[in-house]
Amino acid sequence: MARHLYECPLRWSDMDAYGHVNNARFLTLYEEARVAMMFIDVPLPELKDGVVVARHEIDYLLPVGHDDAVRIETWIEEIRNSSFVVAYELFANDKLASRAKTVLVPFNLGTQRPRRVTEEERGWLSKWLEESS
Repeated sequence: MARHLYECPLRWSDMDAYGHVNNARFLTLYEEARVAMMFIDVPLPELKDGVVVARHEIDYLLPVGHDDAVRIETWIEEIRNSSFVVAYELFANDKLASRAKTVLVPFNLGTQRPRRVTEEERGWLSKWLEESS
């Protein structure tokens, strides 16, 4: 299993008053990495029709500064019948600075209701599956 790698550009607007990436901006950076994996670099078109976030979980390990080279590694940690977990590790200058998880739920935009993970989606997600340690 390979992880998706995302070289993450930082913006001045990501910084807080202390010169570090603001804690809330980490969600945006993780979202950018997730979108790159699922919809841009290695697309899964079916989920473009609807997927919603059910939960975020972030651990902050080191401060990240504006001049740091940031890389985010993304993979699938778990696939359930109607949700899946995306896991991330954010590295600043090759040092682990943060870990996170997002629970995503496939969503039918027409009916405005959650739906089950399809077999095609399960197959694509399984390519990125890495069991948690």
